[in-house]
Amino acid sequence: MKPVTDLSESEAARELQQLAQELAAHDRRYFRQDAPSVSDAEYDALKRRNAEIEARFPHLVREDSPSLRIGAAPSESFAPVAHGVPMLSLDNAFSAEDVEDFVKRIRRFLGLDEAPIIFTAEPKIDGLSASILYENGRLVRGATRGDGQVGEDVTANLRTIAEIPDRLSGAGWPSRVEVRGEVYIAHADFAAMNAAAEAGGDKLYANPRNAAAGSLRQIDAGVTARRPLKFFAYAWGEVSTPFASSQKEALEHLADWGFQVNPHSRRVTDVDGLLEVYRGLENGRAGLGYDIDGVVYKVDRLDWQGRLGAVGRVPRWAIAHKFPAEQARTKLLDIDIQVGRTGALTPVAKLAPVTVGGVVVKNATLHNADEIARKDIRIGDTVIIQRAGDVIPQVVGVVESDRNDACVPYDFPTVCPCALKTVVTSETTSAGAETVVRRCTGELACPFQKIEHLKHFVSRRAFDIEGLGEKQLIGLFEDQWIREPADIFRLAQKDAVSLKKLKDREGSGDTSVRNLFDAIEARRTISLARFIFGLGVRHIGETTAQTLARGYGNASAFLAAMDLVAAGDAPAQAELDAMDQIGGAVIEAAQAFFTEPHNRAMVQRLFDELHVQDAEQPKTDTAIAGKTVVFTGALERMTRDEAKAQAERLGAKVASSVSKKTDIVVAGPGAGSKLKTATELGLRVMTEAEWLDMVADG
Repeated sequence: MKPVTDLSESEAARELQQLAQELAAHDRRYFRQDAPSVSDAEYDALKRRNAEIEARFPHLVREDSPSLRIGAAPSESFAPVAHGVPMLSLDNAFSAEDVEDFVKRIRRFLGLDEAPIIFTAEPKIDGLSASILYENGRLVRGATRGDGQVGEDVTANLRTIAEIPDRLSGAGWPSRVEVRGEVYIAHADFAAMNAAAEAGGDKLYANPRNAAAGSLRQIDAGVTARRPLKFFAYAWGEVSTPFASSQKEALEHLADWGFQVNPHSRRVTDVDGLLEVYRGLENGRAGLGYDIDGVVYKVDRLDWQGRLGAVGRVPRWAIAHKFPAEQARTKLLDIDIQVGRTGALTPVAKLAPVTVGGVVVKNATLHNADEIARKDIRIGDTVIIQRAGDVIPQVVGVVESDRNDACVPYDFPTVCPCALKTVVTSETTSAGAETVVRRCTGELACPFQKIEHLKHFVSRRAFDIEGLGEKQLIGLFEDQWIREPADIFRLAQKDAVSLKKLKDREGSGDTSVRNLFDAIEARRTISLARFIFGLGVRHIGETTAQTLARGYGNASAFLAAMDLVAAGDAPAQAELDAMDQIGGAVIEAAQAFFTEPHNRAMVQRLFDELHVQDAEQPKTDTAIAGKTVVFTGALERMTRDEAKAQAERLGAKVASSVSKKTDIVVAGPGAGSKLKTATELGLRVMTEAEWLDMVADG
């Protein structure tokens, strides 16, 4: 990885773009899908890299910078809830020096020399943040954190958690108070959940955090009620009147009102005291009975917290001191190769089972061939396993003293397990380093890629076929009912002539099959952008699919252009390259995909089954054509996606953050830092009603 100090301005700009996209994808997988794909440590390293580049090149800070974002936008499955007081994120500390710097910054800001500062140190629970609003002592609303400004209404689900009181007890509570804390699942309950799921043939949860998040965000609160969720209260948001003068006093009140507060919270007066609590919790974390991933330090005095305030979206008065990942040693029995949707061959370590952080680990990622060679990992080695961030196990090193002559260097395969051809390509990672990726170019002729493509095809942002989830799709694929996307739209016809009916499959029935056929039929008419995105072409995400749809207008023109691009037609490639935000990576990916005869034939068979709607072209004669618009706060008359689609249809560009280039900021209830920035920059700010009046004639 190239040091930040050695980056040129153009290199820094490219890397910031890559980091913004990569971190946004990780945020979606973590906060919205409850399925993180990288460890906390890897995620933190990416964010630190982004922050270092922005510090050196402040004029290159992007509108979609990860440093301006908390979490991810709330799901459309739940009603939005605007937080009256934003739910902030925390800066991280990874060393004693970071903690010392944190305390020094506070002293400088408050103008204190040697006067003692009292801190609270409490375990950082690894769960899902939630806020619960009480009015006159009664629970009236519960929400997830969402993006910090707007969360998801999960009131009914939070009511099912026994540790969250429906009515506050004790005395002294304000008439309106919003209690905040963490929803989690204890280790013993998690083990029992997975045992029951395994016995029933259901999918197992990766870890307690994912299980808690998935349980809380159920559409059916009855499902949530059957899950063993718990809750620790540790903070508050809106209050009608102050109820404490210190963090410690506030926690005592929360306990009096009927909440569980963590018994391991401590008050200390210096850095040594903070680190002593940290070491004690780190050494004893395995015996807590629930997952923690660090210790949170807070200034105890609430008036000092108020004076310290926040920088952007993080408070000055608090920091999270993260734990290093837990490790264990075990034997590497074999290396398997998995093939992803884009054909990338990923090595997976098959391990002698070992317990790491309370979880039995049998597999671990080895990332790629370069990683195996760099660490000199050999089958038969004793390896060090780490559950980085307590999520995804990985091999971090080899115990060379245990190596014997039978441990020989691993030869990474040059042929895909599907026995089709592969190609070795050199790519630049987001960190700027060269890495060699072996990729099967069989595309949809490769059975491993087929199923991954099908999962993508039916996903919510693509064709969004209700009733055709991953489990059902894999079963239909294995039973030969569905082998490519077009087969989905022939399913009813095939069922009608088949001797074995779909309703006779395990877990199916007349009603479910009929509902599935109706859902499939509803998606036979599809927008051009969803059609393009659903094909699963590498580097063509939702935004790029929208650009291609607008650029070509209709499906026939798009497919004809792709045929020319595949054939190497220079004018067709130049036309594609001229489109906004389309570059060499997209052109190469489109050419590779449509050059493959299996792929082109598959696309044609799918196209023949569908009615693909022409793309609606953005208008150029509206009041907002060419303007950059930012939506912030809660929208009450439309969803955020509807607002974005409307603005883009009328010729505007929708940005995720406010800058000098922003023309209009539409601010709803709960608007926070974006509204403040817009006001400071003197930008045009309007309400949702004013916005709708302005675009009414569009």
